[in-house]
Amino acid sequence: MKLGDVTRTALACVRIFNGALGLFAAGRMAKSLGDELGDDRRFVYPARMFGIRTLVLGVDLLTLKADDPSAQRVLRQAVLIHGTDTAAALYAARRRELPAKAAKLTVLISAVNTGLAVISLITAEKGR
Repeated sequence: MKLGDVTRTALACVRIFNGALGLFAAGRMAKSLGDELGDDRRFVYPARMFGIRTLVLGVDLLTLKADDPSAQRVLRQAVLIHGTDTAAALYAARRRELPAKAAKLTVLISAVNTGLAVISLITAEKGR
């Protein structure tokens, strides 16, 4: 299996896992991020909203074939989405808009996802 396929599959699995968690277990997800979020029911709706988006994007990446004409577009969107997620997580962390544990975890997950997306895109472009 090629590096780009491995990173794309890994990113898809992370998306599917996190999306399903947000969609079907938003309360549990909030508690794992910290007591403050776990006690705040306002977290549930956005977690579910982003959960379905993340789940759909993960399935899209998982079913993507390298020779698919839309592959480059999907991978470029992955870089944009995860890069923006990372920037938003860093911004929220710096402004202390999230509990410290949640801020560290979201920045880490978003940064890893961004890295996987970048590697997937670069290797796909080289393989053209």
